[in-house]
Amino acid sequence: MTVRLDVTSEAFFRDPPKAIATLRMSGPVVATRFPLIGDVWVTTTHDATAQVLKDGATFTLRKEDGDVAGLRWWMPRYIRTIANNMLTMDEPDHTRLRGIVDEAFRRRAIVAMEPRIRAIADGLADDLFAKGSPADLVQRYARILPLAVISELLGLPAADRPRFIAWANEMSSLTNVVGFFRLVWAFRKMRAYLEQQLQIARERGGDGLIADLIQVEREGGQITPDEMVSMVFLLLAAGSETTTHLISGSAYELLRHPHLRNWLEQDWSRVGLAVEEFLRFVSPVQFSKPRYVRRDVDVEGVRLKKGDRVMVMLAAANMDPAMHDRPDRLDLERKPNRHLSFGTGIHFCLGHQLARIEAACALEALFTRWPRLVLAVEASQIRWRKRPGIRMIAQLPVIADAGEGCPPAKSDAERLLAS
Repeated sequence: MTVRLDVTSEAFFRDPPKAIATLRMSGPVVATRFPLIGDVWVTTTHDATAQVLKDGATFTLRKEDGDVAGLRWWMPRYIRTIANNMLTMDEPDHTRLRGIVDEAFRRRAIVAMEPRIRAIADGLADDLFAKGSPADLVQRYARILPLAVISELLGLPAADRPRFIAWANEMSSLTNVVGFFRLVWAFRKMRAYLEQQLQIARERGGDGLIADLIQVEREGGQITPDEMVSMVFLLLAAGSETTTHLISGSAYELLRHPHLRNWLEQDWSRVGLAVEEFLRFVSPVQFSKPRYVRRDVDVEGVRLKKGDRVMVMLAAANMDPAMHDRPDRLDLERKPNRHLSFGTGIHFCLGHQLARIEAACALEALFTRWPRLVLAVEASQIRWRKRPGIRMIAQLPVIADAGEGCPPAKSDAERLLAS
């Protein structure tokens, strides 16, 4: 029986634990329909999710003809090129490309970037209300920080960041087939831009990760020109989009839970622990990419047949009461915290260190600079974008101080939310 699950509804995004608990009652793996994807099985438990993610021999990201599992026949070729990246590859191609980017990342020493990331966060926090109040924390802070960090890491010109922000906003607007076709033009422009930057790095060198990737390529790394474009696209998009929504989602929870915020502000050395819980509770990435079932297999007692498609629901794994005590409760002191927000198996997130550092720096810089920061509207007025698979707050209007004039600020915030 196909279970109806609206993964783009306001009710689902506002209270994921409730929707997930209802879904889990139908079993550890349930059949449903997913936007843009179609009929697919969805995992609802930690163990079922881990089984699918770890068993690449049974659950493949590619069809038998080598095409990516989530692509549809009507999607343009350049979309297929961009989708042909590490996240959609099985072995041995995944290890080949992962080795190239791992080598480039080792040359960059991500942990050593923390002071620079904090400096960027401090600057953005200082400028939060430079264009007026209320400020949309998503567009003026959470969106800009990860894009600034990843573009600097890649070695892309700072002057080009406005176009990255525009592209990121286009990707955030993807909610259905119509939205997909609106996004097509942005993808074409992104691909052309990245091809140009790669060519510049080949001719002139550079100081960023793109130049490092080119050097690895010259030293014998086996990667095609199309794979290089999709690699940089993945680093730019995946290196910013999900972290944007981790930062905004975490800030939202702190703004509406003053006792948790007070606990964190008493000792910012706790921020690493808090970020792990935000990763679990906010779960910016709700679902994995679809996989094909290569052979008949049992997943937690549910029989899947060869040719079926399955998507792991990371948000459900993170809310599994068999793994987490009171999973519907935001507990910043939670230990242990075995969330799967970065996945597991060979596709464990390459940028996990960077995302953790960015989130920690973003929260500390924001609430240190604006200790009386508050929502400019009631929490019930906050809305999420109807993007399937990712939990993203549409706008998060804030004011610096609850005493700065609530009625006018609230009116301004309401106009902001309506825009």
